[in-house]
Amino acid sequence: MMNLVETFSDFKSGKNIDRPTMVRVLEDVFRTLIRKKFGSDENFDVIVNTTKGDLELWRVREIVPDGEVLDDRSQISISEALSIDEDYEIGEECYEQLHLEDFGRRAIMAARQTLISRIMELEKDDVYKSYVDRVGEIVVGEVHQILKREILVIDDATGNELIMPRNEMIRGDFFRKGDMVRGIIRKVEMKNNTPVVIVSRTDNTFLEKLLEQEVPEIEDGLITVKKIVRMPGERAKVAVESYDDRIDPVGACVGMKGSRIHGIVRELKNENIDIVNFTNNHQLFIQRSLTPAKVSSIDLDLDDMRAAVYLEPDQVSLAIGKGGTNIKLASKLTGFEIDVFRNNDEMEIDDVDLEEFADEIESWIIDSLKNIGCDSARSVLELSRDELIRRTDLEEETVDDVLNILRSEFEDQQ
Repeated sequence: MMNLVETFSDFKSGKNIDRPTMVRVLEDVFRTLIRKKFGSDENFDVIVNTTKGDLELWRVREIVPDGEVLDDRSQISISEALSIDEDYEIGEECYEQLHLEDFGRRAIMAARQTLISRIMELEKDDVYKSYVDRVGEIVVGEVHQILKREILVIDDATGNELIMPRNEMIRGDFFRKGDMVRGIIRKVEMKNNTPVVIVSRTDNTFLEKLLEQEVPEIEDGLITVKKIVRMPGERAKVAVESYDDRIDPVGACVGMKGSRIHGIVRELKNENIDIVNFTNNHQLFIQRSLTPAKVSSIDLDLDDMRAAVYLEPDQVSLAIGKGGTNIKLASKLTGFEIDVFRNNDEMEIDDVDLEEFADEIESWIIDSLKNIGCDSARSVLELSRDELIRRTDLEEETVDDVLNILRSEFEDQQ
């Protein structure tokens, strides 16, 4: 009996399984044991003591005169009953205590294995249910193991194992075993009857929850986060709105001298976070979304959801951003396809559109130059050779060829 009882006690002490469930599992296991030996469990009592961690098995039969036993499962002769307790009388119920040894070593081992697997199943269900209810919450854990495609994290609060796949990590994230890491519980699923908890640092909700932690006004409901778009580790744009005219939502989120936003930026590996006021005015919202660039004018096409944005030449590269990140995020935030144009009336006389050089310069090189805000010959020549190499990632030789082609164009004109 002790082997099984110890198994029960060991599991009970370390698990979050409630008492009624544990009693039901133990009853099921022992009733199965009884059915295998006696063919039925109808006349048996299984008494589980969860406090002490033990149990009792009793066989209950009606006492009948000798020679009148018609069913030995439910009846016992008086002489056999008296051998159990000399005070028994005919017509009473005889209670005979069973001992685990009576079932045989094989049966006991099988029951023990069943008990372990049943309790482990309950524990898995408990883990699954507890994390499903926490999807979207921030979790803190310790890096336990670093694998090729993922890292395993031990939840600091529960001790359960969580998985953070590489594609849910921010570019620039580098963890060692024992490091503490924060992320959002992105999803929970059962794989091969085992709960798998996926943690993410790239999900937009992670940034939203970090803002909630840092900005009391968001947690209190005075400021609401309308939309978040991210290129994790590079740039993010957050549209916020205040329900109280006295509160500046952008100022509240940034904090005095950036005190509230700095901690979030550090957590996200220096991700550049632009916080803008949300508005239903499309033109104003597009203008705000292209921060830090200053927009001169905007033409909207509401049917195709396109916006033609005109800027001074020195603002074009700011609007587009490194690798086009700023304009891509602005498009996602506003829902408009944004086209950027230089606000330069003299361009037709004094400048030449880069597309005019398509015969001499390959299209992918022209696209690289446009991505940094250069859409004309002079806009390229305004930048130094080193800056062009750094910002476009083009080869030195390629940049030199482009500069020679563009310079020769103006020399020919002269």
